[in-house]
Amino acid sequence: MHLNDQALFSGEPLLRLRDAVYEFCWLLNRGYARHSVMQLVGDHHQLVKRQRLAISRAACSNTSRELRKTTCLPIEQIKDRQLVIDGFNLIISVETAMAGGLLLRCCDGCIRDIAGIHGTYRLVHETRQAIELIGNVLQAFCPASVLWLFDKPVSNSGRLAEMVRDIATVHHWNWQAELIDNPDQVIRNSGKVAITSDSAILDGGVQWVNLGAYLTTNHFHESWLIDFSDVLNEPE
Repeated sequence: MHLNDQALFSGEPLLRLRDAVYEFCWLLNRGYARHSVMQLVGDHHQLVKRQRLAISRAACSNTSRELRKTTCLPIEQIKDRQLVIDGFNLIISVETAMAGGLLLRCCDGCIRDIAGIHGTYRLVHETRQAIELIGNVLQAFCPASVLWLFDKPVSNSGRLAEMVRDIATVHHWNWQAELIDNPDQVIRNSGKVAITSDSAILDGGVQWVNLGAYLTTNHFHESWLIDFSDVLNEPE
């Protein structure tokens, strides 16, 4: 958990963040560029870097929300389907939940963290447990196969992929794990059901499963979750 998160994301600052997310969405709906909106809203509310990251991940336009809702499949529909997992995207969110860190239920219903790997990642105490939880949940719905993709340039991606393979071997799961220079593009073009909360992938119109929301509802009842999913429903 980040040392200052309790102060940055509770009480009066949290009320300001809800206003900021609403304004962010309002401006996106009117065609303003995301980077300009971030500057404008962040400066207006005098937000620090982590707060700006949070509102950017929480906010989306009505058009994006409706597209993502239309292409989202119930988890039950992964039976006999080929899955592709955005590895760092999913694992870091589950690690965050297990460690008691901050999660956001965003305007599109996705669960997102506010961690940033910036080319570096290190395995933590929760990593193996996170992968095994993901695996047990997925295998209960009987997918045909699961392909994990990890960003090749990120440090320790090879170690993480090897851990995924080892766990799959122990459990006899039909998994593969690969290192890719640009996982987003591969996921968008794979034809498989995606497991990710990455906005750039979801806006490509892929079929996807909101596994983060499923895990939060069914396995992380006590997680620190800030809910922005109703912000777009607030009156103007």
